[in-house]
Amino acid sequence: MPNETQADSQTETATSTPAPIAFLPTDAQLDLITKGAAEIIPPAAASAADALAARLEESRKTGIPLRIKAGFDPTAPDLHLGHTVLIRKLRHFQLLGHTVIFLIGDSTALIGDPTGKNSTRPPLTREQIQINAETYKEQVFKILDPLKTEVRYNSEWLDKLGFAGMVKLAATATLSQMLDRRDFNDRFKAEQDISIHEMLYPLMQGYDSVALHSDVELGGTDQKFNLMRGRDLQRDAGQKPQIVLMTPILEGLDGVQKMSKSLGNAIGIKEPAGEMYGKLMSINDELMWRYWTFLTDMPQSQIDAMRAEVDQGKLHPMQAKKNLAHAITADFHTAAEADSAADGWATQFQQKGVAEDVREVTISLSSEGLNAPVVDGGSPARQLRIAKLLQLTGLAASTGEATRKIAENAVSVNGEKFAGRQLTLRELGENPSLRLGKKAVRVKWIA
Repeated sequence: MPNETQADSQTETATSTPAPIAFLPTDAQLDLITKGAAEIIPPAAASAADALAARLEESRKTGIPLRIKAGFDPTAPDLHLGHTVLIRKLRHFQLLGHTVIFLIGDSTALIGDPTGKNSTRPPLTREQIQINAETYKEQVFKILDPLKTEVRYNSEWLDKLGFAGMVKLAATATLSQMLDRRDFNDRFKAEQDISIHEMLYPLMQGYDSVALHSDVELGGTDQKFNLMRGRDLQRDAGQKPQIVLMTPILEGLDGVQKMSKSLGNAIGIKEPAGEMYGKLMSINDELMWRYWTFLTDMPQSQIDAMRAEVDQGKLHPMQAKKNLAHAITADFHTAAEADSAADGWATQFQQKGVAEDVREVTISLSSEGLNAPVVDGGSPARQLRIAKLLQLTGLAASTGEATRKIAENAVSVNGEKFAGRQLTLRELGENPSLRLGKKAVRVKWIA
């Protein structure tokens, strides 16, 4: 592989000795660092966190901070909360006094990470990558302290490798090793094209760790193959192999699929405060606890204590969700904007005549009998039978009872009396409230 002197000459700041720091005890650091970790490599006999604990203890005794790396290819201009899981973990190390490296993969973005892809990514231009990189920096500094963050570009060393250097780097892996990677193996078996340059991607990401002398690299569980290459190349270069800390993929608002703008279940970090707060209030209670773990700085021990209070009836789950929505919204806006968003959300439900902590019911839009047929010449908009909806939510025992209650003027939709038969999905809204007599629910739609 390229010799380490070449990498060192390009990353002088990576090996400069910082002033000694007084770190928290190792156990206290681990409480925050391991929160939400799916896997830590290498695992030790007693615990997967033991190797990380040993590295932290060495750092604490010497007063020298660990170098924590996470790489991001600027392939799109905007980030959503799912992207911030790794950035948040960088912040945890930063809060504890360690050196965090926000690595912008401006060279690796020319290839595009093949992880999870069944075809070759279309290439980006240098201009597109640079524009996206600038927007990334603007967005990540809503979480990271810009004065304490080492921002690097892997073009600093990868573009200088030259042909001989790339040949040496490519010689560190075999074709059979690359085909061990599941997405490459699946494409090979399906006789789908795999471009040679795609196989360079894991090696280039691994060489980043050599150039930066990273002690810990962060990545998603889908990145394991790439992350392990860094350990291999560091070992070959005579460096101590980095610890790999992986986080799970975050589910979107539906609580099922990976957060993705294309799936319509994402919360963009540039969204207005009111919209962000409202979306967070729409998640189910189980997903709320995952968001507390992955999207906040609260130590896991405190989250567990809060959940115990909810289980014991000492804290209402709605209040826990409000606290979460406020905390995340304030992170990306201001505390005042988060306060305003919370007030706006509460006012919205007061106007609908429904208490904020009303029971939420999940209803599938494909439920049998819910959708009214479109008659010839009628509106193409999706029409929903309200009597059926009342039955599905449990407010009425049958559609017959629901129809009678509608005729008796005992049904309200979104705070207004309802006397018809059906409404469009747009008229009902994203989280409609229904009331029959003294009973009320709030509806959460799923596909």
